[in-house]
Amino acid sequence: MKRTSISLVTAALAVALGLGAAVAHAAPIVSGSVWLVSSGAASNAIPANVPGTTPDVTFQAPSDPLFFDSRVGSNSYNLGNFLATGGAFNIVENTPGALANTTNDHLYQFVGQVSVTNGQQFGVLHDDGLTLIIGGLTVISAPGPTAPILTTATYTGPSGTFAFQLVYGECCGAPAALRVNLPLISPPADIPEPASLALLSIGLLGVAAARRRKPV
Repeated sequence: MKRTSISLVTAALAVALGLGAAVAHAAPIVSGSVWLVSSGAASNAIPANVPGTTPDVTFQAPSDPLFFDSRVGSNSYNLGNFLATGGAFNIVENTPGALANTTNDHLYQFVGQVSVTNGQQFGVLHDDGLTLIIGGLTVISAPGPTAPILTTATYTGPSGTFAFQLVYGECCGAPAALRVNLPLISPPADIPEPASLALLSIGLLGVAAARRRKPV
């Protein structure tokens, strides 16, 4: 009986630790898309210029913080190496050769969720332009070419968690830089599924039942 009880405890703890690790190590992420565009579109990073076509490259990236900078490391200046500086993963090259592109006329769209409070201030370092929209509210409108610059903003909408859209353009030559100081959060998928929680409950109930029994 003691051996059975120990086995149940071990199994339940394994499930609990596994769920805890899955939640604790699930890094917040954002989804990104890149289009190779004309110089005019890359120089005017607004949602209206985001193509309705399939992106040339799609990817996901850690959002704590969102950080891309071609000046980091010694990589050559191309789209693939720029994404690598931000730890991009699940990269899909829909257009062959897009990751090696060095024309630097690129338009990026990042989407995800952000937790903000009314009156919150934050900064975005960028080269070149960008537009940031949170919950339908345009928070930053700086779509034109620029040298690396820190743009500060104050969020004036309601407090809460909202969808965001960040359109970023890279044009006019190196460098490329995008660093966003915002509390981007994990997507709902990082919450344990009901089936997993049920499995954990069953394991814990088994432990409780075993402990109530007397050894024979």
